[in-house]
Amino acid sequence: MVGPSRPQFVFFGSSIVQLCFSHGGWGSILSDIYSRKADILLRGYYGWNSRRAIQVLDQVFPKEAPVQPSLVIVYFGGNDSMGPHSSGLGPHVPLDEYIENMRKIAIHLKSLSETTRIIFLSCPPVDETRVGSGLSGILSELIRTNELCQNYSNACIKLCQEMGVEVVDLFSAFQKRDDWTKACFTDGVHLSAEGSKIVVEEILKVLREAEWVPSLHWKSMPTEFSEDSPYYLVTADGKRTLNPSEWTFHREIQWD
Repeated sequence: MVGPSRPQFVFFGSSIVQLCFSHGGWGSILSDIYSRKADILLRGYYGWNSRRAIQVLDQVFPKEAPVQPSLVIVYFGGNDSMGPHSSGLGPHVPLDEYIENMRKIAIHLKSLSETTRIIFLSCPPVDETRVGSGLSGILSELIRTNELCQNYSNACIKLCQEMGVEVVDLFSAFQKRDDWTKACFTDGVHLSAEGSKIVVEEILKVLREAEWVPSLHWKSMPTEFSEDSPYYLVTADGKRTLNPSEWTFHREIQWD
């Protein structure tokens, strides 16, 4: 552990979480936005469903940990929503069980501390054309449709509303773009840089509007070691130095 201590933001989920630092991913963008403000910890597991997630809840989020996360962002649902395989193997989780698994995750996270905040991400849509044509011969047929994605997305949103958990409706957010099937994915399922920008925008909207004390929106959080220093670059008049602690001009997008 290194100091000073910062708030911890944990991302917990399947491949959309594991890959969130790839392809200009939403994790890398949020890490930049929250640099010097929070430590972002990745707990993403390719191919996982909610059934697998609840098996390790106590290991990933031990209740006896001396420091608990300030924010947990959770995504499961895409793999759960895939159609069942005739063998009984595979990631499919029936909708009723998925709802109860997500409920268990929310209850566990709420129990960590009074100040641990939670955001669930609902199941996004997929590009059905690419999903159907992308089989390599290694995998059996994938049953992944937007009708199934929407059912699991709606169930996640309804559960969050019942439990008072903040939720991002990714299924609707992606489809606000006319070209979402081409722009938002690398392979029809996993997120491109453009898809990740939508995720970041929606997460920041929740963080900005949530009435949490303290606020976890980046503009409201202190910047580490932000005091002035005589060792910074000197201004043109040679009379002072310029403090770069809050500079954001390097960002492609000036996030709100």
